Amino acid sequence: MKILIVNGPNLNLLGTREPTHYGVQTLADIQAMLTAEAATLGVELGFYQSNIEGELVDAIQQAVGQYDGIVLNAAAYTHTSVAIRDAVSAVKLPTVEVHLSNVFAREEFRHHSLLTAVCIGAICGFGAESYRLALRGLVAKLSE
Repeated sequence: MKILIVNGPNLNLLGTREPTHYGVQTLADIQAMLTAEAATLGVELGFYQSNIEGELVDAIQQAVGQYDGIVLNAAAYTHTSVAIRDAVSAVKLPTVEVHLSNVFAREEFRHHSLLTAVCIGAICGFGAESYRLALRGLVAKLSE
């Protein structure tokens, strides 16, 4: 089983960007944690990060035939990108939406996701642990 972890804009700044919301772990720290978790689950991971909406769409489309599912933190594009929503819907790969912060405890505009309706689940508010929970949930769903 292969899972693609897709990260959107500004997540390359984790560790220094607003640590009260996003924690002090870097994206590399999260990738290392997920790699270790994947080994215990017996799955392979791929990682992709971009600040550019179209590149995220391309990564989601190119996952077809290479990956069994996607863990997606579209970051700010969660609330604005019909293109990313349409890509997730089009590829029909089980996708879990993930957020480090509790988006429902933040600004009003973060309370609405364009992605949730086309994802099999959503995890938010647990910091880096949100990714581990999303990965475990996706693997469990794919193993059914």
